[in-house]
Amino acid sequence: MLFNTLRYAEFFAAVFVGSWALVRFAGIRARVVFLLLVSYGFYAAWDWRYLPLIFASSTVDFLLARAIARETRPRARRAMLIATVALNLGFLGFFKYWNFALENAAALRALLTGEPASVGHAFRVLLPPVGISFFTFESMSYVIDVYRGELPPHRSYLRYLLFVAFFPHLVAGPIVRPRDLLPQFERAPSLTREEAGEGLFLVAIGLVKKVVLSDQLALNLVDRVFERPENYSALEVLAGVYGYAAQIYCDFSGYTDIAIGSALLLGVRFPKNFDAPYKAQNLADFWRRWHISLSTWLRDYLYIPLGGNRGSELATYRNLMITMLLGGLWHGASWNFVFWGFLHGLGLAVTRAFQRAVRRRRPEGEGAASAARSPLARFPIRALCVLLTFHYVCLAWIFFRVPTFSQAVLILRQIGTLTTFHPNLPPVLVALLAVALLSHYVPERLYERARGAFIAAPAPLQGALLFLVAVSLHEAASAAAVPFVYFQF
Repeated sequence: MLFNTLRYAEFFAAVFVGSWALVRFAGIRARVVFLLLVSYGFYAAWDWRYLPLIFASSTVDFLLARAIARETRPRARRAMLIATVALNLGFLGFFKYWNFALENAAALRALLTGEPASVGHAFRVLLPPVGISFFTFESMSYVIDVYRGELPPHRSYLRYLLFVAFFPHLVAGPIVRPRDLLPQFERAPSLTREEAGEGLFLVAIGLVKKVVLSDQLALNLVDRVFERPENYSALEVLAGVYGYAAQIYCDFSGYTDIAIGSALLLGVRFPKNFDAPYKAQNLADFWRRWHISLSTWLRDYLYIPLGGNRGSELATYRNLMITMLLGGLWHGASWNFVFWGFLHGLGLAVTRAFQRAVRRRRPEGEGAASAARSPLARFPIRALCVLLTFHYVCLAWIFFRVPTFSQAVLILRQIGTLTTFHPNLPPVLVALLAVALLSHYVPERLYERARGAFIAAPAPLQGALLFLVAVSLHEAASAAAVPFVYFQF
């Protein structure tokens, strides 16, 4: 049930009316039960066979967290924590990485024996559960927080099941922390006129990002270039790489906008997940802006437990690399994703080393003097940093997008030809690409003004603006709804 379909709009309209009617006439508990049932129904619409998985993993984590909170013996508490981590990662590993492990084992056997590499269909997992990476991390973080004493065990079983399965964030995030979401299911929800306007604004913006920008760039540029790069000039291939950077941002941030807006219309607020990542001045800044819920999860539950930056410099670089390699593997069962994570880990390590070297060599007092310079004087250096960071991220995106390393090499070789003919770059397509990328550099105050103006507008004007958005979506939409990129993760 894709967010960019009429079917989802009809589903959400029914949920919206039913949820608020129950709040008024039956109470909060009835609303919780209703939202849990429709969330399970939403997930079953993808594949009902995996519904017992999300129910069972949620139930086990709920019970283990309560047992950990009651237990006083450190060894017993640690054993139960290991059990829940092993269970969650076991589910994730089996459904998402089993085929990958089989293929690599077959390739290794073929290398050693000289026999053809093959894996029987009977041993394969046919289709991993949608959203398993997201709801596994959310449920696991709850048990870890209880173990650390940062969160008391939740009293309500139904509300905990809803926390894991709540449909706006179920299949592609954002990864919402239990301390942020569970308390919202405890209290009576509210929906002010301003919150309703903000929710509608976010849904509309998200749909425009997805349907008008992301899908058009994918269908008319990115998919074609990445499938047959040898048929295009260096300029067109480079435009395809830029197009993918724009596509994946507009696609995923568009999904997030719709998710946040949908939840807000139901009286639930999700945290921000994107903050103009392509205006980052270095890779560390990029990860503070891109998929914020994942980057902070990896920081709090992987990087810091590994030791973070508390040990030697070498240990810090090791922790960065491990975190990003596993972050790459989280995205998919492929060596391409692992290499993408390696590139980001390497970039983060180089960024840290460079920043520390600059601080050591800078004379005392120069830092304050540098900060006191006018923004205009600092602009060329900042612009250069943004440009270099963006292109490094684009280089990594190539390996994220292609199915094989040989395809990535082909793309890089084609860019190296430096040919410039561009019959496949019509002005409309170039304009879409420019809008998708340059929108990062629109001052945030202008975006806030636009959002505030929509929220403050009278209802008839809001309706007219939403109608214009609906017309533009209808004109731009392809024959079939294009799935969101991050649904595969």
